Amino acid sequence: MNNHELLNEIQTFLEKHRKEVYLFFRGFQDLERPFMLSSDVRDIFESFAEKEPGKELKDSAFAKMVLNTEECAVRFPFACFAVRNDPSRWSYIRFHMEDIFMEELTVSEFLMFKEVIVEPDRTPDESLLELDFEPFVREFPRMREARSIGRGVEFLNRVLSGRMFSQQEEGSYKLLQFLRLHHFNGHPLMLAKRIDDVSTLREALRDALRELEKYEPDTDWNEFSNQLQALGFLPGWGRTAGRIIDSLRLLSDILEAPDPGLLEEFLARVPMIFRLVIMSPHGFLGQSNVLGMPDTGGQVVYILNQVRALEKEMIRQTEEQGLDIQPEIVVVTRLIPESQGTMCNQPLEPIIGTRNAKILRVPFREKSGDIVPQWISRFEVWPYLERFSLEVEKEILGQMDSRPDLIIGNYSDGNIVAYMLAQRMGVTQCIIAHALEKSKYLCSDLYWKEMDPQYHFSIQFTADLLAMNSADFIITSTYQEIAGTKNSVGQYESYKAFTMPD
Repeated sequence: MNNHELLNEIQTFLEKHRKEVYLFFRGFQDLERPFMLSSDVRDIFESFAEKEPGKELKDSAFAKMVLNTEECAVRFPFACFAVRNDPSRWSYIRFHMEDIFMEELTVSEFLMFKEVIVEPDRTPDESLLELDFEPFVREFPRMREARSIGRGVEFLNRVLSGRMFSQQEEGSYKLLQFLRLHHFNGHPLMLAKRIDDVSTLREALRDALRELEKYEPDTDWNEFSNQLQALGFLPGWGRTAGRIIDSLRLLSDILEAPDPGLLEEFLARVPMIFRLVIMSPHGFLGQSNVLGMPDTGGQVVYILNQVRALEKEMIRQTEEQGLDIQPEIVVVTRLIPESQGTMCNQPLEPIIGTRNAKILRVPFREKSGDIVPQWISRFEVWPYLERFSLEVEKEILGQMDSRPDLIIGNYSDGNIVAYMLAQRMGVTQCIIAHALEKSKYLCSDLYWKEMDPQYHFSIQFTADLLAMNSADFIITSTYQEIAGTKNSVGQYESYKAFTMPD
């Protein structure tokens, strides 16, 4: 049943059962609460449905709406329901609790209704700033169905292969341009510049495959590199003849008939990430004596395990693709001079269990330029982050002798620093939220003023929106983190629409 059909059914039900619905809403008035959660609404409904007048409400369209309500805002004589029909699909319905009529609201009207409850002196038509944080690249493909959530790579490969199929000449040329972009320390990879059109690429693929058929599958690249480079194929296709044949055939098949499965398999072979930066500014990020320190816990363990796994995978991929390149991973955090028995006062710390990964620590500075010596809560770091990002950029370029290929942010502060760095350096940006504070504190958007002196949510929620909507991709641990379950709102979903009065 779509939303329009449900609303029609509710309207029909109201016309036949005005008295019963009126009595149901009396429970709202008796509770005298301006905001109710789904559990509150459900309790009132289930209690009323057990009584004689309420039996008519059971199994009705009205009951379905009530039981799908995530929150209800009440300001006599109106009750506004935020109804979550499915993950990421919402509707907003206002009822007059005495005259028993209903109307559908826009999300803006619903948010305004909540603001007026928080600030009764505000007039509903008062001019307000309303921000629509659509993804910053608006022409970029967007998933529309909840079942696509968490399948971003698969979704993009379907979109890309579809575009290549419908606009084959243009799509093939863009793939050619993409393959010519890759380099390391000024040395080009994959394709030489002389392969500058698709027909030349197709002919070179045929010649290369014929040449490679002369060799055993395990023959090393060095045995035939001169022949392949003469055809325009540079290092990066594979270490052995067999691997390179597979890669070239995949590309040839994609140019012939684009397919999402082939595209995903081929792109996974393209060497793209050699230098990686992971941002995690707050807390005590170190390898010993840090667990149990303020703002320090599972995230530190997660990041160190992540680094070891990423380096292992990056080494495997570069070796498999025939490249003698040592990947670099730098975890950037804050240097704390008063380190309380940890190594968080050391600018550089090699990460145990890795070949070439390290922790890089950069201090926070006051406006005067003086280093902040003591630990600072994650809720108090915001004034320091912009200057911190500028110093981090210089340190990264000094450590890597080049800009990184990918920046991964962790938590709100690391994500906003990753955003600033990625924008300035022209680098792919990834964010990992871990725990979005907005979903932890009840009505933290509506009552932000009361919480702001301690938590500074006005800054943090804005930073979250900027980082989320600028990111090239977002990593989460579970589907539930994004879109929740049938009965609970996901962390990211909670940012879909909210208001912060004034």
